[in-house]
Amino acid sequence: MHTSTALSRIAPSQTGAMTDRAIALREAGRDVISLSVGEPDFATPAHVVAAAKAALDAGDTRYTAVGGTARLKQAAVLHFARDLGIATQASQVLITAGGKQAIFNALMATVSEGDEVIVPSPWWVSYPEIVRFAGGSVVPLITHAKDNFRFTAADLEAQIGPRTLWVLINSPGNPTGACYPAETLLAIGDVLRRHPRVMVMSDDIYAPIRYGGGAHATLANLCPDLADRILTVSGVSKSHAMTGFRIGVSTGPEWLIKGMEAVQSHSTSNPCSISQAAAVAALEGPQDFLLDWRERFRARRDMVVRAINAIPGLATPVPDGAFYCMVDAAPLMDRFEHDDGKLALHLLEHGVALVPASAFGGRDGFRISFAADDARLEEALRRIAKALA
Repeated sequence: MHTSTALSRIAPSQTGAMTDRAIALREAGRDVISLSVGEPDFATPAHVVAAAKAALDAGDTRYTAVGGTARLKQAAVLHFARDLGIATQASQVLITAGGKQAIFNALMATVSEGDEVIVPSPWWVSYPEIVRFAGGSVVPLITHAKDNFRFTAADLEAQIGPRTLWVLINSPGNPTGACYPAETLLAIGDVLRRHPRVMVMSDDIYAPIRYGGGAHATLANLCPDLADRILTVSGVSKSHAMTGFRIGVSTGPEWLIKGMEAVQSHSTSNPCSISQAAAVAALEGPQDFLLDWRERFRARRDMVVRAINAIPGLATPVPDGAFYCMVDAAPLMDRFEHDDGKLALHLLEHGVALVPASAFGGRDGFRISFAADDARLEEALRRIAKALA
């Protein structure tokens, strides 16, 4: 059998693989707590579910425009202005089947063989795989726990070369929870002005889940003169517990949005009509529930950080946002032949599903998702401590 060279450049998602393994063990009767997937455990807000039901009752089950309904594009314009401080218009918005599709579309529409994409590491698992699938080369930009997993403007400039096409910024970040403050982004903007070929993909999907004060900082708001080469990706999956609805929203220059829509027109066509109706309700409806969700996530974060740092051989910084901790287990790795995949399997055998740091371009550790209820988190942390004692 023959597969494409593009397919040979990528590997399956290890987060998905670990989740699948946990499901299989549960189906076999094992008690496994999964902290491997980035999915809020809260119920989708009632007004969003009601909007989906109303769309079904109204027979809203036909094709929409490839790039999304006019109503959802206007709701996205509201979202970008209200929540991210980005002034945009409907012609600069694309609706996709999740934020991941927006990233895929953008890289497929722009990356050619030999182009380089700078990806901060630890990274979300799909970033480098999509770059490679598109034919580009991944240039890792290594970050460290001592710096709260943030790179500086100088770090970025040192990695830019003549073939650099994109730099990816994920804030708050998966898998580290790192948030970039405004002063760092402004300095990054100064670097970009010296390199006019370089575009920026700003993945702000976790923006509503920040634990510091003040407004969310994002490059398109802080450096509007660079707007013609910034794509900002957002959505409702994380903020509104709508992972299964598969709706992402992105905004950028019209030339890029048109290219992304052309890719979409020959892959999935329009996102689900029912999901788009639900996303309108999510973006236009009440947002006050986010305050409660954020505080509950904060309490879980603090519990996980305290428990992990109390286990001999483990350490984690306090994440600024999202619902992940990147845990360092370097002092224990002799026991696992310096293979954090073996560490993750050891913990899985003790009833906790996690993802090894190597899946994210890191090493000697694992990622915990604390998007799980308090009781399950507490039990999982007890199992981790026991497994490593």
